[in-house]
Amino acid sequence: MKIENVMRIAPRYLLVMLMIVVALGGTTSCKSKKKIAREQAAAEYAARVDQAKKDLTAILNDATDWSLKEKEERFSTIKSWNIQDEEVLKLIDLVEDKLARERAEADRKNEEERLKKVEDDRGKAKASKYASIENQLLSIAAAPDAATANAKINQALQLFATPDAPVLIIISQAGGFNDYDRPTTIKRYLEYLKDQKVYNNAIEQVKYDASGKITELELIKK
Repeated sequence: MKIENVMRIAPRYLLVMLMIVVALGGTTSCKSKKKIAREQAAAEYAARVDQAKKDLTAILNDATDWSLKEKEERFSTIKSWNIQDEEVLKLIDLVEDKLARERAEADRKNEEERLKKVEDDRGKAKASKYASIENQLLSIAAAPDAATANAKINQALQLFATPDAPVLIIISQAGGFNDYDRPTTIKRYLEYLKDQKVYNNAIEQVKYDASGKITELELIKK
């Protein structure tokens, strides 16, 4: 083959070889990237499995300082990973049951606190409503002498329609029913306060007549 022909063919040959090398290199590079991606995914999955086991075990053994909300959020995140490891799946079942019981207990306590607050608020409102009457009863019990007590009794009786207005004292409550002490009258009850010098009840309810006078006083033992 003449040198001139070789010179004409050589560039074309080199170009083809270069294209082959590039193509082979590209294929190798693509396979390498896929392999790396698979390895990274496997490593991430293994790390999540390990972390899930640690966190779930810690929750199960009460070995964290997380609040219930934080534990629930962490548990939800772990479940979202959709891990199919057998040990993790068992731990998920155990922790799910534990958190359900803790949530039920927390809800129960919250309801108890809510009801207590409602009752406390009701008691405060009632105390405020009947504060003036309460103060009169307290002042009779705290009177320094009989003369002062008698004067305060006469003043307190002005609030009532009659000295014989009934006074009912609740000694216990159960199932929505009240158990009462022996009934008395306001006159006798005020004399009792003067003699005993102690007022250990609270006003539960007051009934009035059309003119605003008290017709019945209901107390409850503190």
